[in-house]
This record gives sequence, C-alpha cells and structure tokens, in this order.
Amino acid sequence: MTAEFIKSVADLRTYEADVAAIGKPEIAVAGRSNVGKSSFINMLAMRKGLAKTSSTPGRTRLLNLFDFGSFVLVDLPGYGYAKAPKSEIRRWSELTDGYFGASTRLVHTLALVDIRHEPSELDKRMVSYLYDSGKPFTVIATKADKLSKAACGRAKAAVASALRIGREDVIVTSAADRTGRDEVFSRINAVLDAFRRG
Repeated sequence: MTAEFIKSVADLRTYEADVAAIGKPEIAVAGRSNVGKSSFINMLAMRKGLAKTSSTPGRTRLLNLFDFGSFVLVDLPGYGYAKAPKSEIRRWSELTDGYFGASTRLVHTLALVDIRHEPSELDKRMVSYLYDSGKPFTVIATKADKLSKAACGRAKAAVASALRIGREDVIVTSAADRTGRDEVFSRINAVLDAFRRG
C-alpha cells in the first residue's frame, strides 16, 4: 500500500465536487490540536512526511485528503487550540461540523485522544456527537511510548471510562514505535468489508 496526499479542501461548497471523482469510502481522523494526528497518519502510511507535523498546535486548518488505496483518509482540523483568533477557531469548527453533515462517503471516524491525559471536555463532546448521531467510531489513544506498559493499561481503562465506551473501542498507539498500527488497520479493514457488503 502506498498512501498519497490528494489535496486540501478549504470550502465545503466545493467538497463534493472535489471528492466525487475519487468515489472511495472515507475514514475521518479527528482530535484536539497537538494530539498527534499528523504523526498518526504518517505511522499508518509508513511515510515520515506525508502529513506535515509541527510543534505548533493548530497547524491543520483545512480538510486534508489522503488516498490509502481502498479508502480516503480525511484529516480534520484540530479542535481546542485556544491561542488562535476566535474567527479562525469558528471557521475550523464550521469546516469539521460541515464535513460530518455533508459527507456521504464517511464510514468511520478515528477519534484521537492523548493517552497521558484524561479526555478533555471537547474530546467528550466529539465522542458524544459521534455516538448520538449514529456515526461509527473508534477512539485512538496516542503517544503510548510516553508511558510504561502497565501505565498504558490503566490509562486505556481510564479513557474508556471517561468517554463511556468499552475498552475494546479504544486502540492504544504510538507513532514512535508503530504500536497499534496493525490493530488500527484490522479495524479499518473490518469497517470496509462491512461497507462493501452493504
């Protein structure tokens, strides 16, 4: 599998036209600013610079589309970056909300949280939205390399409890050593198989 960057989308009014020709199911990646979305995408692709990483939160300000062969991965703008201008935060939020409302190809969302911290109110709100709107999702707990194995187990249980989901709906990952990559793809492949079966 070779993942490729397709394009960035700034305006939802052109979104359908932008993706219509691609015609593949979409997997969205959502998460707060600085949760490690770009590193996570690069880990999945096994390509260091596919998604641009930055030490500055809030870098992703557009819908970034990546072709993963059997699906398109949609990198959503990070939420919760308080230092951005309010108008910019509102625009990112509108782009994310609009995407969830507009996409007819979304089959699953990977909701990223930092395993080192209890999920924030914004994380809880995102998961509640996905749950209440009936959009299938899996929680991805990033940065597992920062904790011991025992601490990861406890943190995974704490994440599941805080988000009121089952432990089996949380996949622990690390971009540094590719922990969880196979498990993430197993989940994605199961989703795509179910989608193809209708």
